[in-house]
Amino acid sequence: MEPHKTRILLVDDTASLARTYETFLKAQGYDVRCAYTGRDAIEDLKRYGADLMLLDLDLPDCSGLDVMQQTKDMPEHPPVIIITGTDFAPVRDEAMRRGARSILTKPISMDRLSHAVADELDNDLSKKDALAPKDESQMTPHNPTQDRGMNETETMPGNIAGLQPDATPPEPHHAPEQPRRADGYDTQRILQGTDFGGFIGTSPVMMRLYDNIQNAARSSATVFITGESGTGKEVCAEAIHRHSPRSKGPFVPLNCAAIPRDLLESELFGHVRGAFTGAINDREGAAKLADGGTLFLDEIGDMDPNMQTKLLRFLQDGTFQRVGGSRLESVDVRIICATNRDPLDDVRSGRFRADLFYRLHVLPISMPPLRARGDDVIDIAQTLLLRYAAEEKKAFHGFDAAAADILRHYEWPGNIRQLQNIIRNVVVMHDGPMVKAPMLSDRILHSAEAHDMALSGRGPGLSSHGLSPHGLTPPMTLGDLNSGRHDPAHTDAMGGTPIIQPLAITERVAIEQAINVCGGNIPRAAALLDISPSTIYRKKAVWDQADKQGHK
Repeated sequence: MEPHKTRILLVDDTASLARTYETFLKAQGYDVRCAYTGRDAIEDLKRYGADLMLLDLDLPDCSGLDVMQQTKDMPEHPPVIIITGTDFAPVRDEAMRRGARSILTKPISMDRLSHAVADELDNDLSKKDALAPKDESQMTPHNPTQDRGMNETETMPGNIAGLQPDATPPEPHHAPEQPRRADGYDTQRILQGTDFGGFIGTSPVMMRLYDNIQNAARSSATVFITGESGTGKEVCAEAIHRHSPRSKGPFVPLNCAAIPRDLLESELFGHVRGAFTGAINDREGAAKLADGGTLFLDEIGDMDPNMQTKLLRFLQDGTFQRVGGSRLESVDVRIICATNRDPLDDVRSGRFRADLFYRLHVLPISMPPLRARGDDVIDIAQTLLLRYAAEEKKAFHGFDAAAADILRHYEWPGNIRQLQNIIRNVVVMHDGPMVKAPMLSDRILHSAEAHDMALSGRGPGLSSHGLSPHGLTPPMTLGDLNSGRHDPAHTDAMGGTPIIQPLAITERVAIEQAINVCGGNIPRAAALLDISPSTIYRKKAVWDQADKQGHK
């Protein structure tokens, strides 16, 4: 009889990070289940139990401390290892007071995770052995490695005998499966890369971004971040700060495009009392507030040319004067700047000073748009869905295949910000366990339709069958081909002019005919039409939504 596997419940609301832990631990022989909210974790424990719980403190619907409180009175509540990104001592102390066995601070190396899990399971097993009644005639020395089904030369944790529920528990909380990577990035690097200041994703372009962040963080040189709006430029800047030697100092962002040009100098360098109308007190600017830390100048391409000159002077010697003041002040700050424009175009056109550009453009970092990040969009959408569902008290916990495919192929001109709005809209306006394609906004659905047309190379129509007011033309046979019924000049039954219908109608009829011929089997219909099943699912979602609106 195969020994029971040790059951680990992993609770973390970052889908990509949870899946990385899960993949690693499963490879070590553990039976791992995932929950993404505190509510799901509690229900999972009540239903299936666990031998160990890996618990994040920061969950979308509650604190990990609340989960510990609500599960401590369960008949066999599991030992808990806290996984967290916070260094806030009172919270960590409270977690230990409530019974956490150990605390792992992100990013967590695979070796560290492996040892923490194995040590905790060994300790728990030893305690159970000490408390259990023993038949002295059959007592043998305790050997933890034998309990784990290992020989003396093995170093990785294996199986620990335990009670397994009769029914194999489903995995209702899992995010959509992601293919195994073949791009050379190992699991440990992926794990370490998913905790940079809130970034979610393990696509190759993001792994390169994490490397760039680490390299930039070790330096004190100026960083110049470029990228479309909504790609996370400020998140990148803050991640560099958090991983730098200046992390104990302040991080001060200043959006140059959001401040009127006549006030930008005051916001950056401060002012003295009476410097201008309304200046009733001395005021420190962003440069002074960032002393000892990092000053982030967002949308620097929108800075007024006169202000660019003053910024260049500040960068050259680290000194400035407040507006209306005469005293030189000096600060120790690191500059990170960002723009959603092409800085070289601005330099060539004269909108941006070349000498300032070259002073700032020391460590360039380019933010990838969401459309270039592959399945990261699903991980991000899953995280947002769980967060918003918890806030709105909705039941959503995932996306069906058609909805996920639409999200994956949409161009996302507004990037992460647009995705946030789409998911928020879905959660507020709908409810259910799964997000389905018709729940997505019309703009997304129509874009998916256009995407299919472009892929087909045939416009919206996929069929050469003619349509007439008398009904659907039957499928063509070899005899039809020989008789010329496939000719584009084929006329209707009345012998009039050729029937020409909108290609969208032709497409819908052809797809629905294929589905009927295949007895409702969409994958088989897709094969006949030489398109993917997800294409049919998306089109049906658009049609169903249009039909519902037409019947209102």
